[in-house]
Amino acid sequence: MNKEIINTNGAPEPIGPYNQAVKAGGFLFLSGQVALIPGTTELANKDISEETHQVMQNLKNVLAAAEMDFSHVVKTTILLSDMALFATVNEIYARYFTGNFPARETYAVKALPKNANLEISMIAAK
Repeated sequence: MNKEIINTNGAPEPIGPYNQAVKAGGFLFLSGQVALIPGTTELANKDISEETHQVMQNLKNVLAAAEMDFSHVVKTTILLSDMALFATVNEIYARYFTGNFPARETYAVKALPKNANLEISMIAAK
């Protein structure tokens, strides 16, 4: 199986031994994104709204680097530091899709990288 590594300056550089995304078998697997501002080590996290928009923008840019968009997303995983954040994250997340919602699960976790409150990963298909 062939695989293609996808990386873009429009999303944060990986902070570990992984890539922003990998294309394989007709699918694009996007690594989890936290609200890191591309080109920095700073989180956009004045509140959960800003954090959610930054995460979704990072994912949008990775999708674009693979010539895809949110309409190609078939599965997402959302990790939250606290389920009390769910309603706000859910409302903002929904704005990025045009009624073509992917399958999804959402978990509360003990901690996320950089003490972020949110991480989202995706699988897309063309």
